[in-house]
Amino acid sequence: MKYKWLNQKNNQKLIIFFNGWGMDECVVNHLLPEDYDVLMFYDYNTLETDFDFEKLNIYPKKYLVAWSMGVMTATLFDIDYVSKTAINGTLKSIDDKFGIPKRIYDLTLKGFSPKGAERFIKSMYSDVSGDFYFPNREFENQKTELEALTHYKANQDFKYNRVIISTKDRIIPTKNQCAFWGAEPNTESGHAPFNLYKKWSDLL
Repeated sequence: MKYKWLNQKNNQKLIIFFNGWGMDECVVNHLLPEDYDVLMFYDYNTLETDFDFEKLNIYPKKYLVAWSMGVMTATLFDIDYVSKTAINGTLKSIDDKFGIPKRIYDLTLKGFSPKGAERFIKSMYSDVSGDFYFPNREFENQKTELEALTHYKANQDFKYNRVIISTKDRIIPTKNQCAFWGAEPNTESGHAPFNLYKKWSDLL
């Protein structure tokens, strides 16, 4: 697992962002940090990381924002959060009723190609008119991450206190998210709703 500081100004509050599969900071670069430091984790080819989690102890308040496959991955790390937001993801990421149906995931992995990766990004932004951004990630790295994610199992005791579910999610079906969380869609967007927000605090 890789990490990147999106804002590091010795603020007292820290937002930890667990990104989605295959992504980098391109989806959230426009979000203003205000008086928050922001740390992003991404690239889940392995859960091992050289990040020193002891460094997080300097922050009195830590907030989690997790998106897509990051919703599941974030549960695997023991961090004391003030609040936890799940965006278009569940704790059962690959699941016929509560996540991406297994057959679809397996077919995606089996036939994954550079064109397939491009189609995925376009589907993620299916509701966006105008420009959107492609991550600066190597195709083979994305493919092996797709495989790695099949081996991780969420901590089912992990509790999110805010859930954002998009109405037009073509990646993790909206109805499956609703079934998992026992909630209705609450955001008019596709899988990547970040264009609706201007600052990180809007997601807390």
